[in-house]
Amino acid sequence: MNPQRAQDIIQNFAGRRLIVLGDLMLDEFIWGEVRRISPEAPVPVVEVKRESWHAGGAGNVVSNLLALGAQVIPIGIVGDDWAGQRLRAQLAQAGADTNFLITDLTRPTTVKTRIVAHHQQMIRADRESRLPIPEVIEDQLISMFVEALKTANGVIVSDYDKGVLTPRVLQKVLAAAADKIVCLDPKIKNFSCYRPVTVITPNQLEAERATGIDITDEASLLAAAHQIRRLLDCPYVLITRGEHGMALISQETIFYIPTMAREVYDVTGAGDTVIATLALALTAGAEITEAAVIANHAAGIVVGKLGTATVLQADLMRAIQQENQPIA
Repeated sequence: MNPQRAQDIIQNFAGRRLIVLGDLMLDEFIWGEVRRISPEAPVPVVEVKRESWHAGGAGNVVSNLLALGAQVIPIGIVGDDWAGQRLRAQLAQAGADTNFLITDLTRPTTVKTRIVAHHQQMIRADRESRLPIPEVIEDQLISMFVEALKTANGVIVSDYDKGVLTPRVLQKVLAAAADKIVCLDPKIKNFSCYRPVTVITPNQLEAERATGIDITDEASLLAAAHQIRRLLDCPYVLITRGEHGMALISQETIFYIPTMAREVYDVTGAGDTVIATLALALTAGAEITEAAVIANHAAGIVVGKLGTATVLQADLMRAIQQENQPIA
């Protein structure tokens, strides 16, 4: 990609205002060392050295957007608990507009606890409710979204299948945002409800499960992507393929983007980085192929970091300058 063109797009990130609607979580990391095996069971004993907390799920999308210079309105649900309070405070401290967060007294804030020793994740423990939110909370969420949409340049829908994005919520908010740029990171359960959107970003497994097509070559990749496009009446499908990079499919073309990762330490949140950067670039005036290339560079940076990570504008520009990737 031409570095000057990339710089122009990235400089336009500032001031873009995006809604992030979806499943907010708190990522808790317990960092330590292993020196012995437990006498109680054949498991390692982790000697805890420190703890850290980060916004996860849709919250990680928010963090990525803020790091890149955007203004962000997160819309979602937190519980009336310590995790919800910490998540609110972290998002507000980072610069997000937290006035559109809803506290649901009937459910806990989703918390994912990861124990990491010597740069290796040992185990993960999840605390969550995956029950669909009640109708009264649906109404609040839809109302909040419609209000926030008045000042937004674009929308990201981040579905982690935790019960927030019900079919009714998706139907109402996507219809309301029909004239905006809408990027959606899907889960299989709600796949048929994702319309209308500008671009959907399934990984390869999600694309296979949504279509029933095993992706083994270009023909099967195209067949799966076009089936998704027909199902959702969606102009663009961006399939993320791990070490094989990405494939962007429209009605006319398929555009392959090789991975930019030099070393992969942790793929946690890479999809969040992709959709955040993709949507931000589109609202900043990028063409879809340009936005996909920039998003791919951002993903290549975060997988080289351990834990929930974000990308700064300077990091992104440096990566693009080092790898001058043409757009075909």
